[in-house]
Amino acid sequence: MNNSFFVFREPENEPLLGYAPGTPEKRSLKAALAKVRSEVPEIPLIIGGREYGSEEKGRVVMPHDHGHILATHCKASPEDVERAVKEAARAKKEWENTPWTERAAVMLKIAELFTTEYRDLLLASTMLGQSKNVFQAQIDAVAEAADFIRFNVAYASSIYAEQPRLDRDSLNRMEYRPLEGFVFAVTPFNFTAIASNLVLAPVLMGNTVLWKPAGTSLLSSYYLMKIYEKAGLPAGVVNFLPGSGEMISQVVTKHPDLAGIHFTGSTDVFSKLWMQCAENLRNYRSFPRLVGETGGKNFLVVHPSADVDAAVTAMVRGAFEYQGQKCSAVSRCYIPKSLREKILSLAGRMIADMKTGSPEDFRNFINAVIDEASFDNCMKYISAARTSTEADILFGGRGDKSAGYFVEPTVIETTDPEFVTMREEIFGPVLTLYTYEDDRFGEILELCDRSSPYGLTGAVFAADRKALALAARKLKYAAGNFYVNDKPTGAVVGKQPFGGSRASGTNDKAGSRLNLLRWTSPLTVKENLRPPRWYAYPFMDEE
Repeated sequence: MNNSFFVFREPENEPLLGYAPGTPEKRSLKAALAKVRSEVPEIPLIIGGREYGSEEKGRVVMPHDHGHILATHCKASPEDVERAVKEAARAKKEWENTPWTERAAVMLKIAELFTTEYRDLLLASTMLGQSKNVFQAQIDAVAEAADFIRFNVAYASSIYAEQPRLDRDSLNRMEYRPLEGFVFAVTPFNFTAIASNLVLAPVLMGNTVLWKPAGTSLLSSYYLMKIYEKAGLPAGVVNFLPGSGEMISQVVTKHPDLAGIHFTGSTDVFSKLWMQCAENLRNYRSFPRLVGETGGKNFLVVHPSADVDAAVTAMVRGAFEYQGQKCSAVSRCYIPKSLREKILSLAGRMIADMKTGSPEDFRNFINAVIDEASFDNCMKYISAARTSTEADILFGGRGDKSAGYFVEPTVIETTDPEFVTMREEIFGPVLTLYTYEDDRFGEILELCDRSSPYGLTGAVFAADRKALALAARKLKYAAGNFYVNDKPTGAVVGKQPFGGSRASGTNDKAGSRLNLLRWTSPLTVKENLRPPRWYAYPFMDEE
């Protein structure tokens, strides 16, 4: 027996490679892209460590070349979901009793595989399956995916070490049990790292998981699952269930052993899951933990004292990197009248310089939106601006879905700060500007705070410290991640724990110990070293 007390200290963030012309990493990745493009695997269900097929199949296509099939996939049935619940319960008996340092060892092996042996495969499947350029794919599928694991191990170490004080006559301790039941992880298409973390954060703390991956990112999700198996994760700890989210959630939320839901996706879907849990509340063994990161209508407010070059760079990168398909993407911007012409001139030059196309061509900054539904949604909002008397399209505004789902980086200017594209989440490369009189900065902050139901990310650009202090006060609840003179995207694990409130989720901060605590059920244990031997207390004695 190993009686050592393990302390896992916080790691360094995973370094990024350059992928410059002629480098070994670029040659290796190009070969992986060609290989992934040439294959058409059939993605099975994986339940209790066994692979299952299905009669009903779906397709995985490249968003930037939707005629190209990357994979086919099986779809879970209600019976498959029930089987997965049983396998998760079976696996939990051993997994929750595995020393946490052994669980941590499996996690760290997964992170090592992400960054070494399977680096190119994760990058290639993310680039082709989710239409991400190499930089966006690297900071996601390799760096952040590994960082989540490594930092979570350090955070778990600090959680388990947190113990109550001892008395002379009693021994007190805290046990951090996993939840009683299984966790349901529902993962999004836009970040391979988020898909991994939503599954592995509960697993690290001793839970077992039913995983419903997004249908539009199944290729990278499947390879994540295979890497977990390669690293030695026991069968049944994670059960992989592609298929209908609506059907799977209906089965899961009716099960008495549902212990928690770990979710990233739309506000509407999370709200529906919450209501399904409420309808079944009397059936559960315990109140389920609901942890969700949902939508955003993220803002960038420019003060008249701002550095224009920095503000516009943040605006353009924040709005159009990964086609605006980040929960944190800038989608509304408030600019002062005195800087309007400089801002528009520079933004126009940057947008004109951007190249659009396949992520396999590393010169392309803009790739495709994820699918036809996303394309149509973006074009619906652009059309609303085009036909409105309260809005003008300054840049972009066109789309083409004939071969891939391409939407131009689009900038709308509106005279109505409550225009539909200033309020509603679009989740695409569409940015709306509103110009204000310079002396109305304080009013604009109040308007920014109240005009959206969300509270995820936001940024303020100013050189004036009083303006920054005012913005911090007035926008206190408008964002869960607030940025000063920086774009409101690109949160780094260990530096900016991520999450928002209001309609943006439960703000449980992915990439922090706060999130890990949600997957534990603490038990306080007191052992009395000198238990009393008679019922009466001293105050009861006669004078």
